[in-house]
Amino acid sequence: MPGMVLFGRRWAIASDDLVFPGFFELFLRVLWWIGILTLYVMHRGKLDCAGGVLLSSYLIVLIVLLAVVICTVLAIVCVSMKGTICNPGPRKSMSKLLYFRLALFLPEMVWASLGAAWVADGVQCDRTVVNGIIATVIVSWIIIAATVFTIIIVFDPLGGKTVPYTSAGPGHLDSHESSQLLDGLKTAAISVWETRMKLLCCCVGKDDHTRIAFSSTAELFSTYFSDTDLVPSDIAAGLALLHQQQDNISSRQEPEEVISHSPGNPQEAELDAELENCHHYMQFAAAAYGWPLYIYRNPFTGLCKIGGDCCRSRTTEYELVGGDQLNCHFGSILHTTGLQYRDFIHISFHDKVYELPFLVALDHRKEAVVVAVRGTMSLQDILTDLSAESDSLHLDIDLQDCVAHKGISQAARYIYRRLVNDGILSQAFSIAPEYRLVVVGHSLGAGAAALLAIMLRSSYPQVRAYAFSPPRGLLRSLCEHSKDFVVSLVLGKDVIPRLSVTNLEDLKKRILRVIAHCSKPKYKILLQGCWYELFGGSPDNFPTELDGGNQRDLTQPLLGEQSLLTHWSPAYSFSSDSPLDSPTKYPPLYPPGRIIYLEEEGASGRFGCCSAAQYRARWAHEAEFSRILIGPKMLTDHMPDILMRALDTMVADRPACLTCPGPGVPSVDVA
Repeated sequence: MPGMVLFGRRWAIASDDLVFPGFFELFLRVLWWIGILTLYVMHRGKLDCAGGVLLSSYLIVLIVLLAVVICTVLAIVCVSMKGTICNPGPRKSMSKLLYFRLALFLPEMVWASLGAAWVADGVQCDRTVVNGIIATVIVSWIIIAATVFTIIIVFDPLGGKTVPYTSAGPGHLDSHESSQLLDGLKTAAISVWETRMKLLCCCVGKDDHTRIAFSSTAELFSTYFSDTDLVPSDIAAGLALLHQQQDNISSRQEPEEVISHSPGNPQEAELDAELENCHHYMQFAAAAYGWPLYIYRNPFTGLCKIGGDCCRSRTTEYELVGGDQLNCHFGSILHTTGLQYRDFIHISFHDKVYELPFLVALDHRKEAVVVAVRGTMSLQDILTDLSAESDSLHLDIDLQDCVAHKGISQAARYIYRRLVNDGILSQAFSIAPEYRLVVVGHSLGAGAAALLAIMLRSSYPQVRAYAFSPPRGLLRSLCEHSKDFVVSLVLGKDVIPRLSVTNLEDLKKRILRVIAHCSKPKYKILLQGCWYELFGGSPDNFPTELDGGNQRDLTQPLLGEQSLLTHWSPAYSFSSDSPLDSPTKYPPLYPPGRIIYLEEEGASGRFGCCSAAQYRARWAHEAEFSRILIGPKMLTDHMPDILMRALDTMVADRPACLTCPGPGVPSVDVA
């Protein structure tokens, strides 16, 4: 940090990012140099053949050229190891070294081409020497191709959008000129991100919803990355430091007092009842993922169990399955839920942007009509996730500011139209009129399920929703309203219930703070961070807050000195007036309903694979999830199979669940 400026433009790589690639190249070059030198010394007496003088000259020049390259790369590595992330001063000679290193590629390419030409002419010399020359030519072109690929990766399309920066700041331009420049740069940034998204999601359709999602996602990314001069390795180093800082703070805190509840405590009984309900309905949420999750959970037997269904010709019972060409989904759903095919009213695997797959089934054990919404599993779902601006809802409830996450609200609207307008719910309740409605989902499906329950409650007052690992998708008023009939379940350090635009902005500022205070070079931070993530240890002691006197020291080294987006963005002075803090477009959002938190007790290994984790369940306030926690399990705790395993453990370890409501007995509804 900041991104290096070469050839008059910024690149997405910093001058302290060349330690590890430099060591790797040094390793290859030294081995190569030793091999060529050994070849020449041991076989130079066999070069008295036709064309041998050319080959001898080729090897000598190559040995000298490799020695120069090795010395240059060694100098680059040594310089890259100097300074800190926020202090690039000791690395000011890096640009000259890189220019010299890039210039050396010209003779390398010429010599590789000459070697290829001489070998192609069929030189009649010792076969060992010829094979060595062939290997040398191949290695040369591999390194050149790898260098070109690296240049393409670190190329920043917006790197040329810079102007000279003066101590007077942007004041040398009038307001009209500065506004025009900023608008043009913002438009260019959005265009670049939209192009990237289209390339990554090239197989997604080109309908109106997809185009809107591309634009929404591009605007979000361009705004989020506009006000800092961070490169990817800075973010990785910041996350490593934050994790150690977070663990250091936790280790110094006094352990929470454990409050014991008597067996007849109403709150404890309600928690047990809802845990049993969550354990039951999670099967439906998992079933909505279809065969991929089933095979993932049963890698050895899953394919054998549903393989017959995949190959079977389509029969009458499969007519209720939409968007499933292989019939595998239906087979996996039957095995996951334990229901019969006649218990399903509708199954849709139609998958587009803002249109999620879902299923509707009759759950005779709980006497419920269950609507299960699938979570994120496709590129279309990811675009739905990333449509993060606010969207106003028109609901039949007496609330102001009915606002939700756009992608979630659009997905809930789509399923609502299918359920109501297509008569799917009417068909279900015509078969079982005494049953009540339960809506469930995991991840993105959890957010859509909670909002769908809010939309259906005017028609189905007894509706309940169980949201597993839900995103933060509701404004405060809707969140409070949903607590009467929505229960959310969050496991450990799961990042999704803590993830929102405002929380990401907070995470960015925390990363800026922690790397500003760290006096270690980046390569040491990354090495120690990898060791800590894999094997644990004692976290380093890092300050947690900025000293008032160091406020200015933070802004100057962290932000680039040529980027218009940096110097003229509201966040340059490290204020909280970032564009992402806009209360109208990106308001603070909250997870739905009341929250059951499955908190891990003790240690089960860095990734939870060494031993079975133990959890304790408790009711939690949404404020506990207002900050993103960094750790190896922040992603794995979100996986549906991990959540199902944790629920299995919780229900098995809680004898009180034996007294939970049985079939036909409604769960506790607490206002």
